[in-house]
Amino acid sequence: MKTRSIIIFPALVSSVTTLALLQASSPQRKHVIKKQAFGTVSEGRVDLYTMRNSRGMEVRAMNYGGIIVSLRVPDRKGVPADVVLGFDTLDGYLNNKPYFGAIIGRYGNRIANGKFTLNGLECHLARNNGANSLHGGLRGFDKVFWHGEQAENNQGIGTVFTYTSKDGEEGYPGNLKAKVTYTLTDQNELQIEYEATTDKATPVNLTNHSYFNLAGEGNGDILKHELMLNADRFTLVGSTLIPTGELRSVAGTPFDFTKPTAIGARVDANNEQLAIAHGYDHNFVLTRKGSGLELAGRVHEPQSGRVLELYTTEPGVQFYTGNFLDGTITGKHGHVYNKHAALCLETQHFPDSPNHSNFPSTILKPGQTYHSRTVYKFFTE
Repeated sequence: MKTRSIIIFPALVSSVTTLALLQASSPQRKHVIKKQAFGTVSEGRVDLYTMRNSRGMEVRAMNYGGIIVSLRVPDRKGVPADVVLGFDTLDGYLNNKPYFGAIIGRYGNRIANGKFTLNGLECHLARNNGANSLHGGLRGFDKVFWHGEQAENNQGIGTVFTYTSKDGEEGYPGNLKAKVTYTLTDQNELQIEYEATTDKATPVNLTNHSYFNLAGEGNGDILKHELMLNADRFTLVGSTLIPTGELRSVAGTPFDFTKPTAIGARVDANNEQLAIAHGYDHNFVLTRKGSGLELAGRVHEPQSGRVLELYTTEPGVQFYTGNFLDGTITGKHGHVYNKHAALCLETQHFPDSPNHSNFPSTILKPGQTYHSRTVYKFFTE
């Protein structure tokens, strides 16, 4: 299996936690990087890591689940707003069924019937989505305690999260050492790099599950957001959202976002695939030129002027329109999250790949290193 990216991320170095020392080492920049207590779980203290660049963009992430707790981005008038859904306190995330902001693994998305065959052996996974395994199982990477360390490199400031998933955890073979690095640049980019190694062959498909509303979390729905996806096909799904194996053309369907289109324009169209998912919840097959970092999509929110461009080394992206948010979750500042309150763009290999030989392989073998990189770039127009 090929490694996922030919891009080598610059080596990270240890960084101090106070702004004063950071400015002393880089007097021309006004970066903030700090950590503070956010609560406690059985494994220990949960720390919240704050990263702020010189242009007013701020990212906060914690070592429980590697969760992005907030992401503040200025609008066209320079007024910042938090553009990701979530909770004000740790308690909200401890029962985080929607996976708000979390690192997803070992396997992002679904695996049919919670099983696959690898090297002639049938592996059985924890089933947490009907008969299927979803986002790593009952206790996926979104619910584990990661080791966090602040860092700085020539790209910007960041946080490195590491976790070792033991052989047999949630049914997956091999001891998997995972590292996920969040870096905030002065170009208003949130860069996410994923790395992993294993001592036994195992499927790996890491992603982040942030829910975006570019008008600001809790500020209406995302149906007027305009979306472009650089994808000419999508993976057709059956009744439980497991791919059938068919890669269907988006041409002439509500899944054609090759040109910017309001998300709400066709979300309620008379279409069997939309009916199955109650909206968009599908893997789009990206039109790629190579294996490096390429533009995958673009989202524009007309009122605020905020634009999100998505770049990735992955072959697919799961576009999800918050179909299962139903008003039963109260998030930040007392905001109630209803259907279509946000959208997700989860860069990934395809769902259920271990059971589809025609999909790009997700099997990582001993001696190989898993590399994947995604960039969320923000600006206004």
